[in-house]
Amino acid sequence: MSPPRTIVGVSGGVDSSVAALLLRDRALAQPEDAVAGLFMQNWADDGSGDCRAEDDRKDAVAVCGRLGLPIHFRDFSREYWDGVFAHFLAEYAAGRTPNPDVLCNREIKFKYFLDAARELGAERIATGHYARVEKRDGHWALLRAADSGKDQSYFLHQLGQEQLSATSFPLGGMLKRDVRARAAQAALPTAEKKDSTGICFIGERDFREFLSRYLPAREGEIRTPDGRAVGKHAGVFYFTLGQREGLNIGGVRGFEAAPWYVVGKDVENNVLYVDQGIDNAWLQSRSLWSEAAHWIAGSPPTQRFGCLAQTRYRQAAEACEVEVRDDGTLQVRFVRDQRAVTPGQSLVLYDGDTCLGGAVIAATDAPLERRLHATIERDYAA
Repeated sequence: MSPPRTIVGVSGGVDSSVAALLLRDRALAQPEDAVAGLFMQNWADDGSGDCRAEDDRKDAVAVCGRLGLPIHFRDFSREYWDGVFAHFLAEYAAGRTPNPDVLCNREIKFKYFLDAARELGAERIATGHYARVEKRDGHWALLRAADSGKDQSYFLHQLGQEQLSATSFPLGGMLKRDVRARAAQAALPTAEKKDSTGICFIGERDFREFLSRYLPAREGEIRTPDGRAVGKHAGVFYFTLGQREGLNIGGVRGFEAAPWYVVGKDVENNVLYVDQGIDNAWLQSRSLWSEAAHWIAGSPPTQRFGCLAQTRYRQAAEACEVEVRDDGTLQVRFVRDQRAVTPGQSLVLYDGDTCLGGAVIAATDAPLERRLHATIERDYAA
């Protein structure tokens, strides 16, 4: 029996199930495009019983059985720990807020998964991501999905020409509601399955409780930017900029009865800074500096250019000016103020629907960050 031409990653969710269905249907019409599934285990059981990997595995097997596709299994949990989770912990310990989904795509799904598919004799891989790939002027381009509400190009911006040339996204031109309808029409066992949210190793459990297993809590003060103590926190690295939940600040004499938001973190002194008002001035920035950027085409458009950018996933793209510095880092100035731009998160750049690439945010010109991390900003701004 000849090896499959395409290996589709089946996660046990409805999106990867429909991606497998579409590829199976194409293979029925074009037998040379034979397809098989592969289930990846990316997280070793930590004994909590909260990660649903075994349930997902059973669903993936059921889907492939329903579609008549062979299925393979690979355990990438060690690679995930070394390439994703260790970085995740180091970033939180440093007071930054990482995005493990970006690293998981680069290090696991489009590296080890692609290698495993090639070892099985396949030419390419496919996933249930909502994004599109096109070849333009001799280069592979990553494009936003047709369903703007589900577009996942933000999480795929670290891919390069080699990965994109060997990848397809069957759902890129579909709307989520049509994906659900197609799954139901084909009687796939995942048709009504709830979409997974967050990261597998956290799952539905309490994030702070999970993180405390690896980064022990150390109680400290919650202060306003002018230094007034308004409460206590259990660990400064459990919080991220703009966060409202979990502060447990009751009525404080001298302040209005309005919600509090995290506006800064001083990890060295274990102080969490907060202020009232969802759009307070302490959360606003106009410029940021990044670590070295990754470019999907292999190089930036020019050294200075205008484009659109996102500093978090669920955000409308904002106009900005980008300067590519000699060391590959970026200085970015937005047309208007941005709220809660967070070091450790990803800056992703777009030209219309085309994803240009991106970088990890290193520093911003938010007022409190300038005060707490003046040397960092000076190093990047020099």
